Amino acid sequence: MRVLGIDPGLTRCGVGIVDVDANRVARLVEVTVIRTPSDMPLEQRLLAVGAGIEELLDRLAPDAVSLERVFAQQNLSTVMGTAQVSGVALHAAAKRGLAVGLHTPSEVKAAITGYGSADKKQVQAMVARVLGLAEAPKPADAADALAIAICHAWKRGGASTPIANGHTPAQDAWLAAERAAAKPVANRRLAP
Repeated sequence: MRVLGIDPGLTRCGVGIVDVDANRVARLVEVTVIRTPSDMPLEQRLLAVGAGIEELLDRLAPDAVSLERVFAQQNLSTVMGTAQVSGVALHAAAKRGLAVGLHTPSEVKAAITGYGSADKKQVQAMVARVLGLAEAPKPADAADALAIAICHAWKRGGASTPIANGHTPAQDAWLAAERAAAKPVANRRLAP
């Protein structure tokens, strides 16, 4: 399964493409950051990000697109820019008939590191390890996009075949960490 992951942003939009086998082995296809200057008119920034995403979709032909789900922040302009870029990406994927997945930051962290509250350095280190890279791609937006793509492939594609208890190893590690922190998980349902 080939997944194009997007860490949406107006100034820096991370885009990572991975191929993931049914046995969960992931390989880097390409990673980039689409940049736009803050003094460029909003519609031109969105056009530039959209053109970059569309070029990658057409050239690399992913099976699915995955984005970080927009979440609440104190900074309204950051949330608005992220939401607008997400809309552009969703539109580009829909035009091509591609399946789209939205994943929260904690969901991505749990899938990649086994812990939903992992910090950026832990996520970056695990992305490098999963992809067999000497170091994590920089800037962090690039590594985050790859983490989003890997998360999606592991959860949604042929690579998400449930194991004995119906959870991936990362989900089991996440549950164990929550139990250790004495957080209740009784009514929580994890997707296989």
